[in-house]
Amino acid sequence: MSPEPEQGPKPPPRPGRRASLPRSDASRRSDVPRRVTVTSPRTAAARRPRYPATREIDEQTRLGEVYMHSLLRTQFRLALFVCTALACVIGGLPLLFLLIPELREVHLLGVPLPWAVLAGLIYPAFVIGAWLYVRQAERNERHFAELVDRR
Repeated sequence: MSPEPEQGPKPPPRPGRRASLPRSDASRRSDVPRRVTVTSPRTAAARRPRYPATREIDEQTRLGEVYMHSLLRTQFRLALFVCTALACVIGGLPLLFLLIPELREVHLLGVPLPWAVLAGLIYPAFVIGAWLYVRQAERNERHFAELVDRR
């Protein structure tokens, strides 16, 4: 009979891994600790319902009022800006013609320049101002909708 080769001591198992059980100890597997999932007892606790911001606005709560006042304030600021800009242009024209009298003597297609400006150039300024106002107002509303959706 040949002698069995000597086996040295087995290295300890690496941390985080289970040590393998010898086959002869298979009957004692019930003694091996099992992994248990630990959960908090509050996982089943009722959570405070989260209301979307649109519901806050629809129900006219205090938070909904804050959101709406924010939008209205932004739109009002925009309207004041556009009206002020147009008023400065329209109010500035008579002042311009008063301070520079040579402009009153200029004729454009047989019509004095002040009348040509008031008859023909003011209306495109109104149209451009209105177009810019609508464009910016829609942008403000989109930003408001994004803000409400993010909440």
